[in-house]
This record gives sequence, structure tokens and C-alpha cells, in this order.
Amino acid sequence: MNENNKIHDVAIVGYGPVGQTLAILLGRMGYSVAVYERWQSLYPLPRAVFHDHEIRRVFRMMGLEDELKNISQPSACYQWFNADWKVLVEIDWSAESISDGPFGYLFNQPALEEILDRRAKAIADVEIHQGWELLALSQDAQGCDLHVQRTPRSGETESGEQRQVRARYVIGADGANSLVRRQCGIGWQDLGFQEDWLVVDLQPKPGVELEVPDIGQWCNPARPTTMVPGGPGYRRWEFMRLPHETLEELQNLDKVWELLAPWVTPDTATLVRHAVYQFRSRIAETWRHGRVLLAGDAAHLMPPFMGQGMCSGIRDAWNLSWRLDLIFKGLCADTLLDSYTLERKPQIRAVIDASVEMGKVVCVADPQKAAERDAAFLAGEVPPLPPFPGLVEGAVFKDPRTGSALGIAGTLGVHGEIEHQGRKQRFDDVFGHGFHLLSIGDDPLAGLSPAHLAVLEHLQVQSVRLSLDGAPGTCRDLSGKYHRFLAEAGLQCVVVRPDFYLYGGVSDQAALPQLLEALGRDLQIQHARGAAPRPNQPLAAQV
Repeated sequence: MNENNKIHDVAIVGYGPVGQTLAILLGRMGYSVAVYERWQSLYPLPRAVFHDHEIRRVFRMMGLEDELKNISQPSACYQWFNADWKVLVEIDWSAESISDGPFGYLFNQPALEEILDRRAKAIADVEIHQGWELLALSQDAQGCDLHVQRTPRSGETESGEQRQVRARYVIGADGANSLVRRQCGIGWQDLGFQEDWLVVDLQPKPGVELEVPDIGQWCNPARPTTMVPGGPGYRRWEFMRLPHETLEELQNLDKVWELLAPWVTPDTATLVRHAVYQFRSRIAETWRHGRVLLAGDAAHLMPPFMGQGMCSGIRDAWNLSWRLDLIFKGLCADTLLDSYTLERKPQIRAVIDASVEMGKVVCVADPQKAAERDAAFLAGEVPPLPPFPGLVEGAVFKDPRTGSALGIAGTLGVHGEIEHQGRKQRFDDVFGHGFHLLSIGDDPLAGLSPAHLAVLEHLQVQSVRLSLDGAPGTCRDLSGKYHRFLAEAGLQCVVVRPDFYLYGGVSDQAALPQLLEALGRDLQIQHARGAAPRPNQPLAAQV
């Protein structure tokens, strides 16, 4: 029975980093969120160890930067070596990113989940129900019903009470074996990659200095091996299972230390955990089924060679949060959720494909094939990795003739330090979450009609003019990043979505009305039903 007939805005099934992030994002917006997780406590062992600059920017927007500094470290250069330790590939993850900081960070996942857990449980509108599993899920035109059951606690032999929960929307963030996905009958496409790897996490003992590449893939056909930090004070090794080995052999503790022997021993490091994982590549056919949506591993799986597994799930949560916000405010139609799959699936498919191709380079156990691979890389015959994919479908500005994204539409927007009202701050710290109209030159609002201004007001867009000299009515672009970005793209104005991706831009402010008309169509905006702007977010604010 649904106690007190309470209807939540969103029910989330699963309380890993993706479910935690989504609960925090929606809870901070003031929406009623209920989370159900079958396990009674957080998973205590490491899994993901890397997040990139885009995800760091999301975490900063959630107010987590100070805590993250204690559990993470900037990435170093990611190197791939052949069996003789000759460098085949270098990817500089320490380089300055478009998001204002290094490209990537290494972290400890249990410590991250503890931070997210504390933050989620401190939000009044968020209910966290650990030790409750989903039994059944149904939906109608107004909402969803979840049948949940308390899982047995220590010493109990039978499951506990059952409840009916009602929510306007349900998000399945319940992992690769997602019951939410299965209950919705959503297909699960296997993209063909499958390899078993032993994952070993250790904590070097005080004073121990390890002679090992900071972040490396040892592409040795005798035993492909990954070496990477696991956050401050931790290290990880990953060893591919060879064709003649069984899973039982690979998980034997003596075998674990035998594989680690070239680098560490029980005298120099403490074993935190070891487990065999099957690296897979899979993707759900759709990520929306009526009022039910999928996120994270419930929607996609990929090999870890790009470090994008958890990152991709956080992007799902970030993308969903602003869509649901607009729908709950009555600013956009529910059909805005249709473009969630349209946007995220092609981007994720490109990331999975790139991860699989990287895996094919690493996972070579045949000496002859490895020698041919090495020769091609050392001769410079292998093209570099393509840039990280953006968005090609959904709410991005498109050429009406071809339907393709125009120019910078769908790419990640730049982020940097600005001077605003005499203070030097990050852009996000000043203007926060939401839509932004960034411009250089004359005031872009001056020539707009009331109808076009209404689009900006409806979406609570903040207009921010940028300059290099801090002229009146502008924010000073301290690093020049925004001006370089706009100059390279040949643009005067860009509309930035709440998830930092660019809706589109124009090279002449006279074309801004067409951009705004397309924005209104793509977001399917509708008349607000008593919606009010959020505090400190004035309508079409101009700075």
C-alpha cells in the first residue's frame, strides 16, 4: 500500500554514483526524490578510478570541490608500452582542458560514494532507502508504481515488509543486470567485446616508492597489464586472462601475488581486494519507456580503456536533471525526454566503439600479431584517437536542409575564470546552473523582438557579455579562453545548455532570432503553469 498516498517527483532505483548524483541534482532543485537500493550499505571496495574534466565540472557545480581534493589527484600522461617498454601511445591526461583544469583525475570510489551519500542524505527532499529491492514496476499516464520489499538484514532469514511507491518518473540506475530495464522489456544489444581481467587494488605501505609508470598499459602479449593510481595512497593493476587460464586459477591468491611480483610484494603493499571482471560492450535499444528512463550501466557498458564507464553514467544523470527540471516547472513538454536517448545514445556508442578499438590494441595475446601492431605504432602508421564525441542529435541547432548539427552545436562549451563586479571567479561560481547566452561585442538583447525575448525569459536564460578589458556591462575574460573559442569558431553569440553543451551559435547577431526560434522548437517550450524563476536566477538577466 502506498503510505500517506505520497507521490514523489522521481523514484531512483540504484544508489551507486549515478543514482547518488541524480538524487543530489534533483534534490538541490527542490524536487521530491526517493531512492531504493537493494544493498543495505555502500559498496566498500574500489571500482572506477578515473573521471574527466567534464565530470569534475559537474561535481564542482554540486559543491563537492573541496571534499574531492582530498580523495583525488590530477592525472598524469597515459602511456601505452610494448613488451620491451617502448612507448606506443601517449595521451596527455594532465594537459589543460576546455573545462579549466587538467583533462582527468584519479580517485578512490568508496571515498567518492561516501561524499555523495552524505550530501544526498543532507537534502530534506531526498529519501534514501537502503536495503529495499524492486519487485515490480508499472506505469500509467500520470505516473509509476513501484512494488518494493525490504531485504533480509543480518541474522534474518526472510525478507521484510513490502510497500507500494508512487512517483511521476522512475530512473533505473540499477546496473548492468537492471531489473528496471528488464521490467520495461527494453532490448540489450551486445556489441561484441568480451574479455576477462583480474582487477587488483593495493595500498603501498608507508615509505614505499614503486617503480612503475604512473598510468600505463603494458601491451605485452605474454600478459596484457594495466597500471594506474586508485586515488591518493592506492594503486591498481589489471591483468588479462590468457586463453589457457581458468577464472579459478586467476583468482587464486598465490597467482595474484605472482602476477604482482615484478612491482610489489606482501612486504611492500597491502592487498585491498582482487576480483575478475568481464569487460563487455553493450547498449540498451532505448533509454526511455514512457515515464521510465535508464541511466548508467543499466543503459550501457563499455571496456575501461578510456576511463569513461562512470563518467558516462554521470553524464546521463546531468542530462536528465535539466530536462526534468524544465518539465516539472511546466516550461517544456514531457516529450523533451524523447531527445534524451537521441542525444546520449550516439555519443555513448562512439565512446564504446573507441573503447573497444583501444581494447583491441591492448588485448593482444598472440606474439606475431603484437609485433605487427608494435611496428605500425612505432612507424607512425596508426592515426591518433579521434576527439571526444559531442552531441549530434536532439536539442542542438541543426541545418534545416540536412538535419545535421551546425558548426559548434553539440560540442562541450569552454569554462574559465572571469572578473565580475571586481571579483575574479570561475564562470560557474558566478552564474550557476541553467541556460546562458554568451556574447562578445554589442548587446545581443537590444535588437530582439518581444517574442524572441520571451523565449529567453521562458527558459530563464542569463545573458552574459564578455570582453577582454572589462568594459561596462561586461564580464572580463581573464584568460581569453572564451574569446579564443568564439574567434576560432567565427561566432559572436552562443547559447549554452545547462549541461555545458552548446545548443548553437551565430556569427552575426542579426541571426540570433533564428537560433532562438529553433531553440524553442527543439525544447518544445510551452506556457509555464504558475512557474516562478529560481532564486538568484533573474529572467534573461543581463550582466
